[in-house]
Formats: sequence, C-alpha cells, structure tokens
Amino acid sequence: MARLLLSLSVVLAGTGGGLAADWPQFLGPHRDGHSPETQLNWNWPPTGPKVLWTFNAGSGWAGPVVAGQRLIFFHRLGDEEIVVCLDPATGQEQWKHRSATNYQDDFGFDNGPRATPTIAGNTVYTLGAAGELTALELTTGKKIWARNLLKDYQASKGFFGVACSPLVVDGKVLVNVGAKGAGIVAFDAASGQEVWKSTDDGASYSSPTTAQLDGQQVAVFYTRRGLRVVNPANGRSLYDIEWKPRDTNSVQAATPLVWNDEIFLSASYGTGALLVRCRKGELTEVWSNNQSLSSQYTTAVRVGEYLYGTDGRSDFGTGQMRCVAWKTGQVKWRETKYGVASVIAVDGGIVALTENGDLVRFDASPDGYKERARATILGKPTRAMPALAEGRLFARDAKKLIAVSLK
Repeated sequence: MARLLLSLSVVLAGTGGGLAADWPQFLGPHRDGHSPETQLNWNWPPTGPKVLWTFNAGSGWAGPVVAGQRLIFFHRLGDEEIVVCLDPATGQEQWKHRSATNYQDDFGFDNGPRATPTIAGNTVYTLGAAGELTALELTTGKKIWARNLLKDYQASKGFFGVACSPLVVDGKVLVNVGAKGAGIVAFDAASGQEVWKSTDDGASYSSPTTAQLDGQQVAVFYTRRGLRVVNPANGRSLYDIEWKPRDTNSVQAATPLVWNDEIFLSASYGTGALLVRCRKGELTEVWSNNQSLSSQYTTAVRVGEYLYGTDGRSDFGTGQMRCVAWKTGQVKWRETKYGVASVIAVDGGIVALTENGDLVRFDASPDGYKERARATILGKPTRAMPALAEGRLFARDAKKLIAVSLK
C-alpha cells in the first residue's frame, strides 16, 4: 500500500504562490490528464515560453515522467533502449541504464520505445517495444529485475510493438500482455514474479488506469477486445463489453476515462466513442456513435461535464480539436485543421501539444474555442505525451527533449 500511495500521491510545493506536482506516470498524477498546478504564465512572447534546456533524443514515443528532482526519459539509440535520469531543473544527467534490443518496426515508422515509464516509490518501471518489462532503482538506475513478456507468455508484438504503460496498484504491476490466458497479467512490483493472470484479451495500445467503482478500487483496461474492468487483487473481471474497431488493421490507444460510475472509451478507424455506466454489477450503455470524438492515439481530458480532445487521424490530416458533452456526446464546438494533439487540464484551462510541435493554451469552455497563446516549440512529428511538473513542461519530438518554463 505504501508503494501505491507514493505512486499516486501529489507532491505539493510552492511555485510562484501556486501548487506544483510530480508527473510520475502516463497522463499525470491520477492518469487522467489533470495537473493541480496553478498561477502559471500563459502570457508568452512571440517566441514562446522560455526554453530551460534541451537533450538529444533517440527514437521512441515514450513520454517523460517526473518525481521530485528526477526526470526519467526512455528512448533508443542504435541497438539499445536507454533509460536516463535527468535533473528536471537543469537537464544534467544523473544516471543511465542500457539494455540491448533488436526490435524493428514492420512499417518503418519508429523503432520505439512507446510505453511511458511509471515511477512508484523508489522504483522506475519501463516496458520496451519488444516486451522487456524492467524495474530500476529511481535513485541509482540499478536493475532490480527484468523479464520479457512476449517470450514468457508467447504473446504477439502487435502492429507497432508493445506500448502499454505499466500501472502500479497495491504492490503489483499490471500490463495488458495480450496472450492466451494471460490477456492481463499482474506482477509483484518488488520481484517481477507473476501474481495472477486473466482473460484472453489481445493487447491494445491503450494504457490502463485505476478508479473507484462500487466502493472498491478497480483497474480499467481498454484491450484489443474492448472494455475490461478487473479487481487488481486477483484479476477477476467485474465489468466488460466487446467494443473494438471494425477494421482489423487498426489500433486502440486512448486510455479510458472514469467519472463517478461511468467510463468513456474512444477509438478511430470507424469506431467512435462509447459511454457506459457500471453500477451494482450491471453495465449499461449511455450513448455511442462515430460522430462525437474518435481518438486515434491521444486521450481526451474531462473538465466538468465536458470532454476536450482531438477527433480524426494524423495519417489522413483530419485531426481537429473538439469539446464534447460527457452526458450526451453532443459536439459543442470544433476547431478544424488543428492536427492530433495531447492535452492537459491545468490552471483553469487546457494546454495542448500538437503533432506539429505547437504548444497551445485555450479555455476549457463549451461556449466556443478561445485560444490564449500559441508557439512552436518542437518539430514534426510530436506524438509523445508531455509532462508538467514544478511549473515546467517537458516534451519531445523525433530529435530532442526540451524543458520550457511556464512559471
């Protein structure tokens, strides 16, 4: 339990009179794209926010994560996947861990890694493109344990390798492995030994999250088959529904969003969006369609009763920012020619990082798209989820990782 509390806690500190927080995992402190920071600076000069430092990056779409005075960055150089620990204030390297990899992308897009690391207590968990799940000491980079999930469970590498960001819950590491009888597997966080395995669900490119449903903590997965809500203690499936793209040459990549007893899913490739209610053991569809918010690879963010995120596909050039009513799926507004973008809800509004490398600030309002600031800070393609911690935004493109100041 101590490990869980450390991994999910928000570390509060003074930042220009506002709140500051760690960003220890994919989508932030609570895996919902929200940051508790306040009093940030959105009045940028034409050149954009101040760049604090840059770091040469290898291949991969794994986002950075931050805990205290350590930033973890996972990338690939040559035939090695590298985990590097940097000082988030200066970019100075503190330690580095290397592991050999022979993964090759079948489509020539990128050789990974794609899964954002997870920091829990004094441990960093990474999952490489070829299925290498590794635990490292946060302070030293020393390897604690490692195992290859594709080899151990005879799982398929999928279209683009492995990309599920590990979820740490109650001393266990949960991953959508995607093998027969081992669709979802829980590993002991301290030793890497299997604790339980369940389902036959194939692996998607969506990372799981946690939530409270029916008065208990659950793990929520969007697998290749569809929604799967499981008890993290034993893997027992509590709610599930088959919901996947009609085209088999497709992926599901957005993380489920949970609010009260409702779960929102989104996928592109002719799929759309789905809202279901999970209550007292029964799952009920609230609404579903392919007109509201069809996400190709980014996760929308909920602010109040509205969702903000991008609809459409990067490869088709159809990405547009939208505001959608959570309860009905009604599109309140759309901003076309936007491109696919990662979004963070922070300081009363939304900050977006587009695939073209633009950092954008706009209002979290259903009354229309109101842009407050925009600057190009990276090149194309920019696909990794950024991190926001201590008033600094950390983001990467195909060539570099940068830190910009939002104080």
